[in-house]
Amino acid sequence: MEQGGQRSLPRPVYIVDGARTPFLKARGKPGPFTATDLAVAAGRPLLARQPFEPEMLSEVILGCVMPGPDEANIARVAALRLGIQDHIPAWTVQRNCASGMQALDCAALDIANDRASLVLAGGVEAMSHAPVLLSRPLVDWLGDWNQARNIKSRLRLLGRLRPYHLRPIIGLLRGLTDPVVGLSMGQTAEILASRFAIDRQAMDTYALESHQRLAHAQDSGWLNEVIPMFAANGQFFEQDDGLRRDTSIAQLNKLKPVFDRPYGLVTAGNSAQVTDGACWLLLASEQAVTQHQLPVIGRIVDSQWAALDPAQMGLGPVHATTPLLQRHQLSLNDLDAWELNEAFATQVLACLAAWQDSGYCRDELGLKETFGELDRKRLNVDGGAVALGHPVGASGARIVLHLLHVLKRLNGQRGIATICIGGGQGGAMLLERG
Repeated sequence: MEQGGQRSLPRPVYIVDGARTPFLKARGKPGPFTATDLAVAAGRPLLARQPFEPEMLSEVILGCVMPGPDEANIARVAALRLGIQDHIPAWTVQRNCASGMQALDCAALDIANDRASLVLAGGVEAMSHAPVLLSRPLVDWLGDWNQARNIKSRLRLLGRLRPYHLRPIIGLLRGLTDPVVGLSMGQTAEILASRFAIDRQAMDTYALESHQRLAHAQDSGWLNEVIPMFAANGQFFEQDDGLRRDTSIAQLNKLKPVFDRPYGLVTAGNSAQVTDGACWLLLASEQAVTQHQLPVIGRIVDSQWAALDPAQMGLGPVHATTPLLQRHQLSLNDLDAWELNEAFATQVLACLAAWQDSGYCRDELGLKETFGELDRKRLNVDGGAVALGHPVGASGARIVLHLLHVLKRLNGQRGIATICIGGGQGGAMLLERG
């Protein structure tokens, strides 16, 4: 594989189109769409506007962390509901927050190695539909109930039933907690705030900026990758609805810490929102682009995956992006635009601080000096997950698609999409405009 500024994939991989749903904030109960509903809503208009029939697809790859009980191998369920023919294989990937990016990476590798020519890939999550589970004591009790052979045995079992048996397990809270280090994702953000001395004012200021940038992007018509949706009850969703246009520093400052009470700094206001959404991209080989005369919006040049201490998972973008840039002999500001997923305001700020910290660069990245200071004007120019939400399976695909739209609007050439991953990993993708 060639190094320097050249491509690292054995064959070029092009992105020819993409679409996503509005990202819809969870509001305490299941939202109007299941994960499959979201995937179909984003995929149907995307496929309908292509010059080729869906039967020309080589495969469908979808990232998803928490598919519902009726969505085993959700990629296949979505593909069939989209009318993609039975003989087109479909498979699901899961890498926590980067599942959507992992789907794109898998598709790119298949195309680059001449195993596929056209791939529909992306990510989806309906976080509001995360399961509410039975406790282990209740499951054991139900097992005994099913094995009871007579009324007398069942009456004894009823006498053993206690209120604690009925205490539910919230699947979403379990899913957002690392089982190895025993920390929630928000607690890992508090660790980063302490390590890099990031104060509450910096977090809230960043959060406010995310909302302001998203509002400006919506008002300017810059989010044309979003496909409007209708719910079964006729409700219409046209834009990401987690945006708080009227928020202010004063309002953000009033919010209480969520993950480290009462002295923590991470609040609901400076964290990514729990959200439902889907995003698809169409990837194509050079031959497919020529054969179908497809418009190219970008090219996947290279990607990088990295791992680190799960307790500091938010620094994953630093560990994934640094070797990727080194491989291509690029510095932070050689990129025209960046999409760094905003799991938490403090997590983004910590990544920026890590690159400027000589101790971190030496001890954790093996560098002789600091990596540099990223120009904030290049970063998340239209806001990010703090304002529009983080449906974990979809975000990795969303930031890739939106980065290409930003590059086109700014007449830029190269960009990085990068994301932190629960469990202590990071992913990054280097893109060029078509």
